Amino acid sequence: MKKIELHLHLEGAAPPDFIRGLAKEKRADLTGIFDDRGHYAYDDFPGFLRCYEAATSVIDGPRDYARLLAEVLERCAEEGVIYAELFVSPEFCGGADVSAWRDHLAAMTEVADRARADGIDSRGIVTAIRHFGADRARKTAICAAETAGGWITGFGMGGAEQVGLATDFAWSFDCAAEAGLGLTCHAGEWGGPASVRQALDLGCTRIGHGVQAIDDPALVRDLAERGVTLEVCPGSNIALGVYPSWSAHPIARLADAGVRVTVSTDDPPFFHTTMRQEYDRLASTFGWGDTEFRQINQWAADAAFCDASTRDRLKKEFA
Repeated sequence: MKKIELHLHLEGAAPPDFIRGLAKEKRADLTGIFDDRGHYAYDDFPGFLRCYEAATSVIDGPRDYARLLAEVLERCAEEGVIYAELFVSPEFCGGADVSAWRDHLAAMTEVADRARADGIDSRGIVTAIRHFGADRARKTAICAAETAGGWITGFGMGGAEQVGLATDFAWSFDCAAEAGLGLTCHAGEWGGPASVRQALDLGCTRIGHGVQAIDDPALVRDLAERGVTLEVCPGSNIALGVYPSWSAHPIARLADAGVRVTVSTDDPPFFHTTMRQEYDRLASTFGWGDTEFRQINQWAADAAFCDASTRDRLKKEFA
C-alpha cells in the first residue's frame, strides 16, 4: 500500500550505519551511542535525547545533510511512502544563522527535487527545539520565515515537552504563520492533554503525537469538531514507554471518536520500526485493513503542508 508520512525527523531517521560512516570519516568518537548489535543505545526519554543529539552531531554541513536526505528518502520509498514531511532544524544546520541555513537548504532542495522525479515527494518543516528555549526558537522561526516556500512549507517544535509551556513560544509561531507556513507542535506525548490545548492556542492545525488527548473526553471532542490532525507514531510511543503495548495504544479509540489520525515513524532506527511494520501491527492489533488505511492516508493528504495541486494528486492515490 502507498503511504503518506507526516512526522519524520530527518536526523532521527539517520540509520546507524550512516552515522558510523560519518563518524569514521571525521574520526569522531561515538563511544556509548551504540549497543552490541550496532543499534542506538538509550534507557529512557532523556537518554534518548542525549543519544540522538550525540549521534547526529557528526552530521555537519550542507553536503552531509544532502547525503542524509537522499538516504532517508530512498528508505521511505522502499516502505511505499510516496510523500513525506521531514522535521529539520536550522539549529543543527549552521547554528540557526540564516545564511548558513540557506546553504543547507539549497543542498537539501536539490536532493528533494531529484527524489521527486523518482516518485518520492517531500516537504520540510522547520523545527524549533523546545528545550533550547524561546529565544533560540526565535532565530529558528526567522530562518523559517526567510526561506518559506518551495521545499519549506511548515513550522513546528520538537524536543522535551516537559520544558516550559508551548505558549512561551508564541512569537515564533506567529512569525511562521505570518510567512504562510503550516503549524504543528509536539504535544500530548509527555505533557498530557494540557500540552495539546497549548499547541491549539498557538494556532496549530496538526499535533505531533497528541495521543494523551485520550485522557480528556472534552478535548477529544474538540479535536474531532475542529478537524485537527494528529501525527501519531505508535511504535515510538511504545518504544519510549508512553504506552506499555500496542493493545494499550489509543490510536484506534481516537479514530473511533472521530479524531483525524495519521501514522508515522518519528525516528525509525531509534525505535526499530518502519512504516510497513507500523501498518502490520495496526492490522494485527486492531484489525485495520484497506478501509482504515485508506482513511488515514486521506486525512494525511488533507493535512499535508503542500500546494493544492500536490494535495489533489495525493488524494487521488487514495480515492
